[in-house]
Amino acid sequence: MTSPFNIEEIYPDDGEHSLRMPRRQAGSSPQGVAVTLLADYTLRARAALPSAAIVALLAESGVTTAGARAAISRLARRGVLEGSRQGRHSSYRLTQAAAVNLSVGGHWILTSTTAAEPWDGCWTTVAFSLPQDRGTQRRALRGQLRWLGYAPLYDGLWISPYELTPRAQARLVQLTLGAVTVFRGRQIALAADSQRALIDAWDIDAISGHYEEFLQRWAPLVPQVRSGEVDGAAAVRARTEIMDTYRRFPILDPQLPRDLLPTGWLRQPAREVFAAVYDGLADPAQRHVRAVVGRFTDSVDPGISAHTTADLLAGVHGDAGWIPPARREPPPHRRTAV
Repeated sequence: MTSPFNIEEIYPDDGEHSLRMPRRQAGSSPQGVAVTLLADYTLRARAALPSAAIVALLAESGVTTAGARAAISRLARRGVLEGSRQGRHSSYRLTQAAAVNLSVGGHWILTSTTAAEPWDGCWTTVAFSLPQDRGTQRRALRGQLRWLGYAPLYDGLWISPYELTPRAQARLVQLTLGAVTVFRGRQIALAADSQRALIDAWDIDAISGHYEEFLQRWAPLVPQVRSGEVDGAAAVRARTEIMDTYRRFPILDPQLPRDLLPTGWLRQPAREVFAAVYDGLADPAQRHVRAVVGRFTDSVDPGISAHTTADLLAGVHGDAGWIPPARREPPPHRRTAV
C-alpha cells in the first residue's frame, strides 16, 4: 500500500507542546498506518487496543510484526500513544493531545475540500530575505507558508489570494525575526506578454492530475462498496488507504478561488468518492476490527467504532471539554462553516 502523504505534514507540531507525530518519509510508514487505524476506530472514545491486536491489524496492511512493535514503541515515545498493562498483556490508546490534534486535522481535511470562500480579487504577498547561513530558518518559513496555502511566485516572494490572519502573522514573525514584509492588494494589469500570471505560482496541472489519479483508483470501487462486496480485512485496508491518500489534498490543493481555476475542477467529485468509500465501508470495517480485537481480550471496548465523515466534522473532547469546530485553528483561509 503506497501513499503520497505523511502525517507530520498534515498534523504538524506547532511547537506549543511535546507531541511529535511520525517523521516525514515517502509512502505509508508503519507509524502512519498505526495512527490511521487508531484514529479511524478509537478516536472518539480513545478506546485502548491490545498491542497484539494492533500488530495483527497492521499485519493485514503488510506491516511485519517487528515493524508493528517498533512503530507502537516509537509512537509511545513521541507522546502519540499511552500504554497500560494487565498482567503480561499491554494495551495502547491515543493520548489526549494526539486525539485532539487528529480531530482538528480530520475536521480540516473535510472543510478544506469543500467549495472555496468568496474572493475579493486581492492578493497577499509575503516577501522575505534570509542569509544563506540561515538555511534551517528559511526551510521552516517556506514550510509554514505552504501550510498556509502560499506558493512562490519568485524566490523570496510568496503569494496567496487569502488574507493573513493574526495568528499566522505571529507565526511568521517568530520564524523570520523581522526579515519579512507582507502586502495585500490587487494585481496591476500589464500587457499580456509582459507579466507572469499569478496562478502560475501553483502547478494547477499537477494538482488536477492528483485528483484524476484518485478518481481512477477509487471511483470503480464505489459500486462494490454499495453492493456489500467489500468486507472484512479488505474493508479496513481500503478505508486506511483512501484516508491516507485523500488527506493529502488539503496540502496539494490550496483551495484557490473558483475564479482562478479551470472549469471542471475535480475537488467535489473526489470528495464525493471519498465519502462513498470511507462511510460506505464503516460498518464492515468496524465489525472486522472488533473481531480482531476480540481474539486478544475477553471483552471488546464498545468505544471501538468506525469514524465517518460526520464524526470528522463533529470533533472530539479535549482537556477543557468539547471543542467545537469553530474554535479550532486549521490553516486559516481553509476554515469553512459546517
